[in-house]
Amino acid sequence: KSRKTADPGADSSPRPGAAKHQDKAPKTKHCVKAAKEHIIPGDLNKVLENKVMETVLDLYHVKVSVLEMTCLGDADSEGIVSKSVSSHSDLIPGVYEGGLKIWECTFDLMDYFSEAETQFTNKTVLDLGCGAGLLGIVALKGQAERVHFQDYNSTVIEEVTLPNVVANCVNEGTSGKDRKASKPPAKKPKKAESSPDVLTKCRFFSGEWSEVSQLLLSSNKPFSKYDIILTSETIYNPDCYSALHDTLAQLLDKNGCVYLASKVHYFGVGGGIYLFQKFTEERNVFRTSIIKTIDQGLQRCIMEMAFK
Repeated sequence: KSRKTADPGADSSPRPGAAKHQDKAPKTKHCVKAAKEHIIPGDLNKVLENKVMETVLDLYHVKVSVLEMTCLGDADSEGIVSKSVSSHSDLIPGVYEGGLKIWECTFDLMDYFSEAETQFTNKTVLDLGCGAGLLGIVALKGQAERVHFQDYNSTVIEEVTLPNVVANCVNEGTSGKDRKASKPPAKKPKKAESSPDVLTKCRFFSGEWSEVSQLLLSSNKPFSKYDIILTSETIYNPDCYSALHDTLAQLLDKNGCVYLASKVHYFGVGGGIYLFQKFTEERNVFRTSIIKTIDQGLQRCIMEMAFK
């Protein structure tokens, strides 16, 4: 599959429609990727330095096609940008897990939150497998009490997620103004004059799910479990179902819920919504329900999960 087709930064379509990881993923030996917390720099201007931003649904996001040309050396210590470009692949198992792209199920969840008038006010939220972090940003703008972002790759967190959060939240405070009433933001966000209150609500993590769970649960910092966990297009690989399921079970509050968006099937890698639902039912920890089905193109679903 052409990377350009799947890359929202490479064309003008606001809703990238390529099926995630359509090409068959090469087999690699699995290795555990250690968890790391990424600290928000004191100088927010450095976070936005050399970043070209685009907008989708009135939200800023880093233009990936420019990032691919500029993200070199220490800025990409994992080498995932160059490896993704050179291999024309959106998935290199155990190396790069697709976080540079915005996949269409993200927009399905954003649409659902708007339609269902989902309330994030005073909630604690985790954007799991966050990539660009748009779901967590929506929760922040919905007055969530705190939002944590996790992606497999540290480069994604530092070069995409954190800049997106800063660009969308800087100079706004927590007033919750209606975005639709304002003009669309410019390609380059304003310079960050000071750290807005909203960023004090955020924490950023990279690493494998099980490692991040262990880091959070064993940390000296106060930690309470999440009211809402958001995750989109993270169930393409059945080999990861156990780690994902256990992470959700460990980090979700007893009265919390998970919103999971997925395609019905991921060709080449074998995962899909009904396969994960069956896996979850066999574990007998969560109850699940499909709360929305999208029939445009390859069928997609949104599933809600809560403890039994």
